[in-house]
Amino acid sequence: MLRIALAIFTGLIGAALLHLIIVLAVPHFSNRDAYTRSMAEGPANTFHLLKDKRDKAALGSGDPFMKVAVCTFDIEEMPLRLTAFGNVPFWSIAIYDSASNEVFSMNDRTSAEGVMDILVATPVQLSTIRKSQPAALAQAILTSSVQTEGYAVLRTMTPQSSFVQEAETFLDQAKCEPFQWQ
Repeated sequence: MLRIALAIFTGLIGAALLHLIIVLAVPHFSNRDAYTRSMAEGPANTFHLLKDKRDKAALGSGDPFMKVAVCTFDIEEMPLRLTAFGNVPFWSIAIYDSASNEVFSMNDRTSAEGVMDILVATPVQLSTIRKSQPAALAQAILTSSVQTEGYAVLRTMTPQSSFVQEAETFLDQAKCEPFQWQ
């Protein structure tokens, strides 16, 4: 009987110690998510070119042939319009909510004429926009997000060093702006 009581006591002490370690470790790991990392890059609604370093949030690709830019947004008040134009060998965009769940993705091969024109809105905003049919969105791809906060990651390829300037210009000129349709 004493052995059982000692085993239970040891188990309870071990469980309490493990929970204490986890609770104390959470702040250390909580700021390493991609959303927090993307918010740290700069103000919202602007694409920010990431440095070539590999980060713990895995936001950058770590691939020397890829250039990456990130934009955080909040669509609670207004939808977001993502646009980019340019002649790069390849681009792709992925839109994530604040929990890093992918909401939408596409690349230049699946876009209309290789142009990136995407509107991200809440389901209610999207319903209103579809009813009004703004001419400015005639070629845009409309996508909805249930969560209002998130980030977009835009990547472009630089297969040779001669493409680097063009890729950086493409990312610098990409737009991540609120869209007012009314």
